[in-house]
Amino acid sequence: MRRDPWLDNVKLTLVTLVVIGHSLGLLGASVLDLQIYDFIYFWHIPAFVLISGHLSKGFEWDRRHFSSLFTTIALPYLIFEPALYYFRREIDQPEDGPLWLEPHWAMWYLCVLFFWRLATPLLRKHWVFVPIAVVVSLLGGLTDELVFCLPRILGLLPFFVLGLHLDHSHLRRLTTWWVKPFAVAALVWIFQLSASLDSWGRSAFLWYDQGYGALGYTTGDAMAVRAAVMAVGLLGTASVLALVPRRASVFSTMGSATLVVYLFHGFFVRYADHAGWLERWHDRQWLPLVVVTLAAIALSLVLASPPVARVLTWFVDPVGSVRRLRLSGGTRSLARQREDDTGDRGRDRPRAGAGAGQR
Repeated sequence: MRRDPWLDNVKLTLVTLVVIGHSLGLLGASVLDLQIYDFIYFWHIPAFVLISGHLSKGFEWDRRHFSSLFTTIALPYLIFEPALYYFRREIDQPEDGPLWLEPHWAMWYLCVLFFWRLATPLLRKHWVFVPIAVVVSLLGGLTDELVFCLPRILGLLPFFVLGLHLDHSHLRRLTTWWVKPFAVAALVWIFQLSASLDSWGRSAFLWYDQGYGALGYTTGDAMAVRAAVMAVGLLGTASVLALVPRRASVFSTMGSATLVVYLFHGFFVRYADHAGWLERWHDRQWLPLVVVTLAAIALSLVLASPPVARVLTWFVDPVGSVRRLRLSGGTRSLARQREDDTGDRGRDRPRAGAGAGQR
């Protein structure tokens, strides 16, 4: 199938924002740092989930799709969950919770995506599952069960289901020229709102990873905050999608390496935190923020660059890499066979004029 450069641009933009968001944890806790952090987390996770839902709408309960689900989602999770877990232990950043059953750090996304995609054939049957998913999200905060990151499976479900029910034409309408000024204005408003989040909520509400009890809110108040956070997240998602360029560029080709960036950036970010590279600059306001942002963008682009991504894809998708290698080998063999057949037919064919001379 022909790739859509706009979707590739969206995927690269969002995964780069994931790297930036995780890298902001290297900074101090200045007012500006926290405001930018909350601003990004208001919408970048919902946007990632919505696009994941949109790209999952073709999933069916059949052998081919189950095989793909295992090789592209489950297998990377089984590999990188212990890899990052033991890497953090080696650098004195141990995490609690049983391996695989309670996803650690960024590995939660593969886990929840696995269950969302399993439910896709049911969730896409009717648009009524969109409001149902909102109700599920609001009620999902009542559980504190952390197995398979259940709070996030339930909490972020509305964005995934909405992505399932949005046609590509719906998303592309966001990129029309008259929407862009409203998108910029909306993001400016969300940035200002992020400065006052602590007055009506908490940053933890933006993670969707804890029950209401752990957040210290009553059920009614917590549901109201979650509803507001989801609404702001949807507005931010639409605004960012409206501003992503539609044209193909050198960056569009990097959009296919989203999973490579997502799975490998954590090793660099966690090591930078362990090494304390920015601790000496915590008392400065702008310099560390600029350095971290530029470094995160550079890291994302390097990991997504074709030469690097081709190598790292062997770790992210080993089964698919072997299949592609066999397919390319078979294609080359078939091409050589066709060339040989063409050459043989050319040699068997009489030259022009040969028959006339003989006669």
